[in-house]
Amino acid sequence: MATNLITEAGYQSLKDELDWLWREERPEITRKVTWAASLGDRSENADYQYNKKRLREIDRRVRYLRKRIEDLRVVPYSPTQEGKIFFGAWITIINENDETKIFRIVGGDEIYDRKDFISIDSPMARACIGKSVGDEILVHTPTGVAYWEVTHIEYKEAEASPRFIKP
Repeated sequence: MATNLITEAGYQSLKDELDWLWREERPEITRKVTWAASLGDRSENADYQYNKKRLREIDRRVRYLRKRIEDLRVVPYSPTQEGKIFFGAWITIINENDETKIFRIVGGDEIYDRKDFISIDSPMARACIGKSVGDEILVHTPTGVAYWEVTHIEYKEAEASPRFIKP
């Protein structure tokens, strides 16, 4: 079962998306549907059909976001987290082949379009939780066990909004 955790930045991003859809995108598409409907025959009116479909997509996303935002639990940063890996940490790990990975552990709603975020529900994140610099991490993968070492832990905000960037 997926967790309902989210960082403060991720939560704000979802709220921004909901606000933009409801206050800007939906009214604009509604105006287009009204205009296209006023032209007459709707069965062959591509503007009407496309914008009506887009309106349904917006409404579906708005319903999803309202429900999801209600269910999420924001995990704020705490200075007591320093030195150990917890939710929201930026981590640098290295394996025996000197392959380095840098990522942030976040909620499942934040990982889209970000290669440097991993979900708290992933095997890698679960293996990292509670570890410190110098600790070894064992990750069970379909191809076997992977060994990694923690080389750096940092708590900082992401440079950009994790999910929603206004078009």
